Amino acid sequence: MNCKNARNPAWAGQFYPALAGALREEVARCINSSQAMILPGVKAVIAPHAGYIYSGPVAGSAFAQFRDEASQIQRIVLVGPAHRVAFNGLALSSAECFNTPLGAVPTDASATEALDSCTSVQFLDKAHTAEHCLEVELPFLQVILDDFFVVPLLVGNATEQEIADVLEILWGGPETRIVISSDLSHYLDYDAAVKEDQATAKAIEGLDSEAITEEQACGRLPINGLLAAARRHQLKATTLDLRNSGDTAGSRDRVVGYGAFAFTAN
Repeated sequence: MNCKNARNPAWAGQFYPALAGALREEVARCINSSQAMILPGVKAVIAPHAGYIYSGPVAGSAFAQFRDEASQIQRIVLVGPAHRVAFNGLALSSAECFNTPLGAVPTDASATEALDSCTSVQFLDKAHTAEHCLEVELPFLQVILDDFFVVPLLVGNATEQEIADVLEILWGGPETRIVISSDLSHYLDYDAAVKEDQATAKAIEGLDSEAITEEQACGRLPINGLLAAARRHQLKATTLDLRNSGDTAGSRDRVVGYGAFAFTAN
């Protein structure tokens, strides 16, 4: 598709391949290598957002959950933490589409209209321009899904309830799924990271947002908003994959943790 106002990729060739063929092959390899059980009716997933060499195989376990139901998925609510710009609330992009080497993903204008009355949400393009946490998830979605719209939301200084309320407005039915973008522990040694990430996974499975600290997940706020929404909708959280960069492509002296989680009806 052609759109007049596009958000162009900032991290192609760095976090992931810049050439379409190589990117599609890399994403397919990450998805196909997943050993996680495919759960029915997955409403939401949590997926990591580092360079594919490090977190791609774990992200593949999250996005593989949408494969069997791809034909019914029309909209992805994609939420992650703002790493580079500070602001209050949540930030939408005014872009009509988000481009990747695999093509353009249109944004959902009807969703932004639905959020017009939500005082915690603003348009803030400068927060999106150089942000990686949403961009790196899009090629996975493009490989898994047919045509779909995205609602790109970055979280700044927002409360758990504000995030949950936004998710509630956008909840929809089986045509809408939610992706929360977050890595886990940062720069611990391997053994300490394993212990910390296991504690985080236990908190996510228990829908216990109070047990997750900023040190345990860079996307703690988006995760906690999802956990509040999951409690409201009586969803069950399941750990699909839990590894770190020491397991994939890095040394074990100083690692970053990655987890893939799925949320389904009880």
